[in-house]
Order: sequence, then C-alpha cells, then structure tokens
Amino acid sequence: EGLTLSQWLILLRADMNLVQDVTGDDALSGLAAAVEGYDSQAWPEGLFLADTYHYTAGTSVSDILRRAGEALSRYIQPQWDSRPGALPYKTPYDVLIMASIIEKETAVASERPLIAGVFVNRLDSGMRLQTDPTVIYGLGDEFDGNLTRQHLRGKTPYNTYTINGLPPTPIAMPGKAAIDAALNPSLTDALYFVSRGDGTHVFSSTLEAHNEAVNQYQRNIKKE
Repeated sequence: EGLTLSQWLILLRADMNLVQDVTGDDALSGLAAAVEGYDSQAWPEGLFLADTYHYTAGTSVSDILRRAGEALSRYIQPQWDSRPGALPYKTPYDVLIMASIIEKETAVASERPLIAGVFVNRLDSGMRLQTDPTVIYGLGDEFDGNLTRQHLRGKTPYNTYTINGLPPTPIAMPGKAAIDAALNPSLTDALYFVSRGDGTHVFSSTLEAHNEAVNQYQRNIKKE
C-alpha cells in the first residue's frame, strides 16, 4: 500500500522467479481494472489492489497484475454500491484517487477515516485539498526530497494547492483499508491536520488552531 505503480514494477522486474512479459505502457493499460470513470488513455496508477499475492516460480508479471486488477474490481464495486449518501465522488475511480491520497498521508490505521473526513469536508466546502503528496507525485523525477514554496505554486495537474477538486488520477496503489476510509469518512468538523513528527497528526477545525499546532510541532521539528 502507498507505493506507486512505477515502484511496483521495479520490485516485480527485480524478481528473477517471474517471467518478465510487461515491458510497455500499452500492456499495463490492457491489464488495468475496468473501473468506472477511468480514462484508458491515462497511466493506470492505483488500478491494482495492494494486497498479498502468492505465486510460484515461472508466474508472469502480467498474471500478478491481472489478479491485482481483478481483485480491485471485485472489492470496490460492492463498496461503491453500498456507499453512504452525500459523498463527493462521481465514480469509483474518484474513490481510488481519494484512497491513494489517504495512503500517502498516514500509515496510522485509526487516522485514515479522519484524514478522509478532512478531505471530504474540504471538497464539500469548496476548499482546495492542498495535500503535499499530490504535488510530489506531479513533480515526478524532479522531486529531490525537498518540497519548496515554488513547488506549491507550480502548475501541474496534480498540484492541489492550485487546482480545484481531486487530481486527475490516483497517486499510489491503495489497499482495502484506505478504500474503506474514503467511502466511510469520519464525521468531523476538522478542516486541517499537521504532523506531530512521530507519524500521527493533530486535527483542527479552525485555521487559528491549525496554525498553533503548526507552530508547536513543525517549528520544533525544524529546530531539532
């Protein structure tokens, strides 16, 4: 969970026990899950379910990805059909986009629904998502580990500081828990969150409280 398709391919191609039969983007698009809302011309990020897949030597990379794509389709459609009302998603593909952002924002299981709740609140209120992982994804190989203010002002389809709504595609491979969180966000009045520096976050409902949390945690981290 949380790795990109490119990172998956690096791992798969490094496994000498697998038959390497996926060499181009066309093959990947052909293996992508049939998720409503997915543009088949887009890079198939997020369309393979992050899970454990057992295989034997001689299995092909395409077989593993096909299984992951089918697993995603089987999992997300029932979740979509039974989703609560009033969620800001038009298609299951939108859910995958949100789930991928959740994957990148937190590794703490209990926080996933809260993160989802914050982003749903922002979408419902017309706020921009303003989430760093989407900016980083849009930078691609240009990102050197240091996210700058210039990056946050940059014009890319994934810069949620400058675009409205969701980015055009997922930014990582989501697992079941993140999909569940996206479809079952916490009922919260929080609109902001900031990292404590230990993997957890402080959630705030006002900009004033958020700025106080930023001063308390982020500035202390920088001093250390």
